[in-house]
Amino acid sequence: MSDGPFISDISSRIWDIRYRYRESGRIIDLTVEDTWRRVARALAEVERQDKEIWERRFYQILEGFRFLPGGRILAGAGTSHRVTLFNCFVMGEVEDALDGIFEALKEGALTMQQGGGVGYDFSTLRPSGEPARGVGVTASGPVSFMRIWDSMCATILSTGARRGAMMATLRCDHPDIEIFIAAKRDPGALRHFNLSVLVTDDFMRAVRADADWPLVFPLSGGESTGEVVERAWSGSSTPRRCRVLRRVGARALWDRIMRATYDYAEPGVIFIDRVNRMNNLWYCEQISATNPCGEIPLPHYGACNLGAINLTQFVRRPFTVDGDLDLEGIAATVATAVRLLDNVYDLSRFPLQKQANTARASRRVGLGLTGLADALAMLGIRYGSPESFALGEKVMRAICHSAYRASIELAREKGTFPAFQAEPYLAGEFIRSLPEDIVQGIRRYGLRNSHLTAIAPTGTISLLANNVSSGLEPIFDWEYTRRIRETDGGFSEVRVDDYACRQFRLQHGEDASLSAAFIRVGEIAPEAHIRMQAALQAHVDNAISKTINVPVEFDFDSFRSIYEKAYDMGLKGCTVFRPNPVTGQVLLADSGAVERSCCSIEREAD
Repeated sequence: MSDGPFISDISSRIWDIRYRYRESGRIIDLTVEDTWRRVARALAEVERQDKEIWERRFYQILEGFRFLPGGRILAGAGTSHRVTLFNCFVMGEVEDALDGIFEALKEGALTMQQGGGVGYDFSTLRPSGEPARGVGVTASGPVSFMRIWDSMCATILSTGARRGAMMATLRCDHPDIEIFIAAKRDPGALRHFNLSVLVTDDFMRAVRADADWPLVFPLSGGESTGEVVERAWSGSSTPRRCRVLRRVGARALWDRIMRATYDYAEPGVIFIDRVNRMNNLWYCEQISATNPCGEIPLPHYGACNLGAINLTQFVRRPFTVDGDLDLEGIAATVATAVRLLDNVYDLSRFPLQKQANTARASRRVGLGLTGLADALAMLGIRYGSPESFALGEKVMRAICHSAYRASIELAREKGTFPAFQAEPYLAGEFIRSLPEDIVQGIRRYGLRNSHLTAIAPTGTISLLANNVSSGLEPIFDWEYTRRIRETDGGFSEVRVDDYACRQFRLQHGEDASLSAAFIRVGEIAPEAHIRMQAALQAHVDNAISKTINVPVEFDFDSFRSIYEKAYDMGLKGCTVFRPNPVTGQVLLADSGAVERSCCSIEREAD
């Protein structure tokens, strides 16, 4: 498709800023091919045999940006830097005691210092105004402590460490939920956090019934009990007895979430019961948080190990009536990519030993796609059409099934992930949806990796790959201005153009009118975003990071229904962005429209 790896200045600049290896000021990677070779060699080195063969195969999928591993892998593999190759982690339980809180803070600081983003569930902290245990004072609540984390993250960044990204979650029945919902109304508050409410099935039923909703917190002994209910609370594998502190209207609380999202783009929602019900490791894990962008729900100290197939590099005969997608080539690339990502577990450092233990017990992989919207345009398919949903589902099915078959073969060769237990694993809801040959293969040989698919927001690595459309997001615009972080921590604005648009004009001339298949995000109805996410979610065992962009004039009554539709369509989470004065902008179109994702490139951890 191009004469060389880079066809745009921004891409070579991103490589130079983020992924080029320097040692003591000396440039080691002279070209991007050197970067691919460095990564391929380092990850092949952990193989017990045929190292040269695997180095060559790893290089082949990296070459030309066919496969894009997570940014920490590109930046760190094969270097002497003491960094982790994992983009993000969910941290341990935040204990409801001052020493436990600051121990959790320290663990987060150590993790971010090595380049990892972090996710926390703050639901374990008692609400503001409640007596603190045994010290004769009142608790200040989860959000007050989140401000300390935010300051810590800013301090870590000021040392020159990789960008920090954080996710904070809070249960929908926590008594401080309204404070959490409103926490980012102030433009300067919690800027290093993404926020998501853990929404339960019971809460959604209460919303639809317009019922009262109890706000509760677990009993710890010594309280005057009052009304008590049982809840499957964060940090506990069994239901906890909880005291009802007060009641609110479920629909009124839901509308608060919707109004906050409408006004300043947060919080998002995570449908946490669905996340746990669909978790392949349902029998040994409880999940209450995700990585900063939401595509990897994780247990305490879990890690995300990400990579994406760049679909634009598998389009055959683009912009012609007989163009198609090389599904066999995608499947073959996936098989090699699974092995590459699995090897990350044996090469990478971990900031904490607890992270190493948890991550290696499951060997989770989050393999997804990027460039979907560009690939659709190259094939003459309009994003949001029935044909686009069908192709998206078909591609993700091919990626998923190829990944599982590759992991079975790896288990046969190298052994299963340590937490594998055949009968409960095979009883999992997602596993039961797989083809019979995969189910029987798992039964016979097990799996090397507990989870295999996720779709992440590939902001920076998509820019690296000549600005292909990010993840499953639509094309933002044909040409626009993007803000990027420089090596000194400052920002600059650069002009970029969309990959598919550029290829079309190279093929048809600079003055050629774009085909009807080209469509921008502002022209796509919110329901089409949801339908695309739902089409792919059927083949994603982790989750999907997706931002539903709506115009500023979108009315609130229509807006409030988006999250309910997402719930009804089986999604695990949802984030919506409407332009507003609080959150600022990352992309600026010539028309003046702005777009921002759930985790923009200055807050993502790649």
